[in-house]
Amino acid sequence: MLSYILRRLLLMIPTLLGITIVVFATMALSPGGITAQSLVDGFGMNPQEKAALEAYFNQRYGLDKPAPVQYLRWLNNVYPIGFEVDSQGHLGTFSLTKGSDLGESFRYGRPVSQILAERVPITLLLNVLTLPLIYLISIMVGVHAASDRGGRFDVSSSVVMLALWSVPTMLTGVLLIGFFASNQYWHWFPTSGLSSRVAQDMPFMPHWSSLWDVAILLLAMLAGFVGALLLARWQRPLARALVAAAAGVVLAWGMLRALPGGATPAAGLILSLLLGATAYALAKSDYRLLRLGMFGFAGLCLGGIAGAALGQGEFVRGFLLDRLWHLILPVICLAYGSFAFLARLTRSAVLENLQADYARTARAKGVPQRQVLWSHVFRNSLLPLITVFASLLPGLLAGSVIVESIFSIDGMGKLAVEAVKGRDRELVLSITLISGILTLLGYLLADLLYAMADPRVSYE
Repeated sequence: MLSYILRRLLLMIPTLLGITIVVFATMALSPGGITAQSLVDGFGMNPQEKAALEAYFNQRYGLDKPAPVQYLRWLNNVYPIGFEVDSQGHLGTFSLTKGSDLGESFRYGRPVSQILAERVPITLLLNVLTLPLIYLISIMVGVHAASDRGGRFDVSSSVVMLALWSVPTMLTGVLLIGFFASNQYWHWFPTSGLSSRVAQDMPFMPHWSSLWDVAILLLAMLAGFVGALLLARWQRPLARALVAAAAGVVLAWGMLRALPGGATPAAGLILSLLLGATAYALAKSDYRLLRLGMFGFAGLCLGGIAGAALGQGEFVRGFLLDRLWHLILPVICLAYGSFAFLARLTRSAVLENLQADYARTARAKGVPQRQVLWSHVFRNSLLPLITVFASLLPGLLAGSVIVESIFSIDGMGKLAVEAVKGRDRELVLSITLISGILTLLGYLLADLLYAMADPRVSYE
């Protein structure tokens, strides 16, 4: 296994080399190319200033050299072994310890390494929060849909997942901001960024001025959570669904009362039908785990809102809660399409293995259906999910371009768009390099997970 990992790591070098060559050639062959003149056009400078700035760019970055020479100079700077380069862009002696230098951004006038050190953690944070959410929901929905083939849950989940997968990310982001982050409707979430300006001066954890307010909040959250779980566990499905639907209608009218300009009867009817029908369907579902999870989460949130409203003292949300508050809409926007696709893939994989000979043999021997599903079938169904994981990480990195642009998050996606627009060669190539490394590491991790999920897979 160790020799295989070393071979894969060594093979990453020519792969990354090919990726950067393609990107550099695309930029060089684009209209105008990457020249000093293209960088200084549009600044309204007089001819002397423009000529001086062009001369500086040519001397510093070698933009007056042929494209292959420019690429080799960039490759020499990035690679830790090569020729040393002085501040004027002149090559010096060959060194084995010169280190790696990603260059200086044309647009920002700062070292690219500093810019990436600020932006990469933001995009990784979005993906680290999104990936577990995607797989958790996908596995829960897909496995139960496969075990209930042709049933009510299978049909309804298929319709919902297809609808979610069909809605573009850009439209979803605009709708989320328009309805839940604007002053015209429910201004519950911030419209942009990852933290408020005032949050920089707040303590890290939430802070209350009175311990009594903390006790009220915790008691309200506990009461909401326990009450929701009791309702979800009620053994009378019709009565449970009717009570949940009534609670959904009450919640809808509470939301309507929170609108700044009030609501029309038609809007009240539509929202009441929507929330009431959703609560009814969840309460009537025979998928106990999903029912308990959704009702428990809703009860916890509603209890927290009620407890916060009953508090009388001053509340400071703190940096942590402020960051989570800003992340809710971007994470939803980034995750919904992926778990819609992955849930359908999980259903197909589990359904195929449920009909296999080994599953029928285990059931014939008296093994409980739950044990057959999770101990035998699910493990053999992991291989397609692992395959998708290798492509899901690059897909999320690409999807973060849209999400970060919509929510004005200063991450890698937004940085890539700005770098391409500004023809920032050093920044574009560095972002390509980082994205390529993360993508190849994702594929390597997928290969290792193959061996863990299936003992027949060996790389020796």
